[in-house]
Amino acid sequence: MGHLEEWLTLYLTPGLGATGCKSLVDWFGSPGRVLKASRRELSEVKGLRVKGLDGVSSPETRQAAREELCRAMDLGLSIISLDDPEYPEWLRHIPSQPVLFYIKGSPAVLAEPGISIVGSRAASSYGLRMAETLAGQLAGQGITVISGLAQGIDSAAHRGALKAGGQTIGVLGCGLDLVYPPENRALFEAIPEQGALISEYPLGTRPDGFRFPARNRIISGLARGVVVVEATLKSGSLITAEFALEQGREVFAVPGRADSIKSAGCHHLLQQGAKLVVSATDIIGEFNPEHPAGKTGGKPAPPGVAELSDQERSILAGLEIYPKSIDEVINTCGLPVEQVNELLLLLEMKGYCEVLPGRQYQLK
Repeated sequence: MGHLEEWLTLYLTPGLGATGCKSLVDWFGSPGRVLKASRRELSEVKGLRVKGLDGVSSPETRQAAREELCRAMDLGLSIISLDDPEYPEWLRHIPSQPVLFYIKGSPAVLAEPGISIVGSRAASSYGLRMAETLAGQLAGQGITVISGLAQGIDSAAHRGALKAGGQTIGVLGCGLDLVYPPENRALFEAIPEQGALISEYPLGTRPDGFRFPARNRIISGLARGVVVVEATLKSGSLITAEFALEQGREVFAVPGRADSIKSAGCHHLLQQGAKLVVSATDIIGEFNPEHPAGKTGGKPAPPGVAELSDQERSILAGLEIYPKSIDEVINTCGLPVEQVNELLLLLEMKGYCEVLPGRQYQLK
């Protein structure tokens, strides 16, 4: 029996659980020694259930481990155990670290500096835009973007990293043989090409709701910091932020409208001391002295803004991430109506702003 098969035998033992598995390995020194131990020796380890001890050396469990390993290989997955050199150091030292996890993609990406971006599944267009923009900016600086592959903010973060040609990690709350949510199949297939999908759950594990809060500790544990983009006061993203604080990670939050329920969780984090984020510079500056935070002097200018005319920059300076009516834009810049209409069209074509129903304009 190989070393990885020994780990899987313990990991798949009914009634043992990840905690019991780690306790036994810590006690005996290796999974191989655990499997060779007598029933009496196993019973000396405190806090383990009888059912778990009885199943440790059963033929059924050993057969299940062999089948699991074969299935993982057929699916092109790797399995990394706690004593594997490729096990990421940032994850190794968190409370309740995974005993092992399955990975589809490159294990090397787990060792790269990463930032987690999380938020609401039912995100607004503003939240989606901010998540995708921040992820793209971070990925463009060589920072791996980590999230949970859920709909909404998570998906936008993964898309932003992929579009920028950067690396991203998706942490799943089910087995890696299942695509969840089904709508994210394209991301599920694309992410391993530029990063990795990982899960601590055995193959075939369904995406039950109770698994996702536990999954969140890995999202924060792999990262140097967690950015929350749009979250209600009861959002699971706040659980991720709590894990981040327990693990000694930085917590960042993107502000929204003061009256927005979808940003209430972010505003709560800001009141509790989270660092305010309006661009990736605010994040990178916390970890890289070469990119000091807060040196941009106000609203970050889009790339290439220096190439715009004075009139175009005047229009752009009056736009915000929230929609403004055409009348508000005209009043802000003081230019003739005809010229404002022409300039807005140019800025839209250049990708600096977008027009919404009712002739509302906002920064893109």
